[in-house]
Amino acid sequence: MTINSNDLHLKNSIFGAGLTLEALQTQLDSVSVPYTDVDCRTCPNPCDEGHESYPNKFSVDMESTMFGSVKPYHRQIVISTGKMDWDREITSTKNSLAAHVQHVIHNTPMSVSPSGAEIKSKRVNHVSGVFNSSDSNKLSILNGSHHTISDNPEYETVLVFPDYIMVTEVPRSLDGAKALWDAALAPSVSILPPVHEKGNLSSWIIPYSCVILLCSHKRRDNRCHIAAAQLGQAFTHSLEDHGWTVDTEIEHPLHTMGPPLEKLQGTEAENEECTTRQFQEIASEKRALILRNSHTGGHRYAGNCIIYTPQGSGVWYGRVSTHEVESIVSQTLEEGLVLPPLLRGGMNISRPGCMSLNDW
Repeated sequence: MTINSNDLHLKNSIFGAGLTLEALQTQLDSVSVPYTDVDCRTCPNPCDEGHESYPNKFSVDMESTMFGSVKPYHRQIVISTGKMDWDREITSTKNSLAAHVQHVIHNTPMSVSPSGAEIKSKRVNHVSGVFNSSDSNKLSILNGSHHTISDNPEYETVLVFPDYIMVTEVPRSLDGAKALWDAALAPSVSILPPVHEKGNLSSWIIPYSCVILLCSHKRRDNRCHIAAAQLGQAFTHSLEDHGWTVDTEIEHPLHTMGPPLEKLQGTEAENEECTTRQFQEIASEKRALILRNSHTGGHRYAGNCIIYTPQGSGVWYGRVSTHEVESIVSQTLEEGLVLPPLLRGGMNISRPGCMSLNDW
């Protein structure tokens, strides 16, 4: 079953395969995910506020259960390419950093990720789609629309989540992929603080209060390409209306964050205190980075977006149209609250004792 894009409004009664809003909220309550019950759509249906609608032939799967469609991963990287579309399989693109990183993964012995049953056995409550970074050893590889900030065009700039760091001066080579893996990607590397002792790479905390990833992979599904263009404009307008600064290219962090993390000279405790302070400061600055990214899965739920924040959470939304963007900005970005009808899943969004994903 598909619905016309002009009818993309999320009813409060059902979210696919019999999952009611009340049942979904109960699941989120059981694992302490902060959420809101405000309407996802802030405009009337049909819209009278000038929001651009998807084309008439743009269809979205509204029958299958979207919540729980995100599989656990340990880290996700977004590699600079300066493009908004890529080969169908980015890890098959010859001489790309994505291909080199995939090669390193295939040739690196790793422990098996915990099974769903093992994860459940470690927790009182477990909800599919809501996971911690420690639940998996998997690395998710994405290409991004941002250009490298390196003076050498053969060196890439890689965003690493949920660590919320950017690694620069990464050679587009197998040796570069190995260096990146050892410094920032291997499961044995601590998530925080991301400080390395030696190497030719330079790392900074990402100098933005949030990173919004919009799937635009046309060679995988044209719906994502269409959705990303509209959502990028809608997010920019809404964020600016709320007083945010919006970038679509990365500002060099040397100007805002100071020297790279590798040059921190304090004790381990002092360095951790320094990085924590940087995370907290950047989280309050209302600066957003919006990027297009390659296929993340679930294009039938277009538009797809992922929102990462310095607090370490990653919220995956699907079935997003321009009509829901204002609620995402006001509720998720500013208040730290999840919108259940749009939720596909999320990393580190289970926050016992917290009222918001923005809490530390």
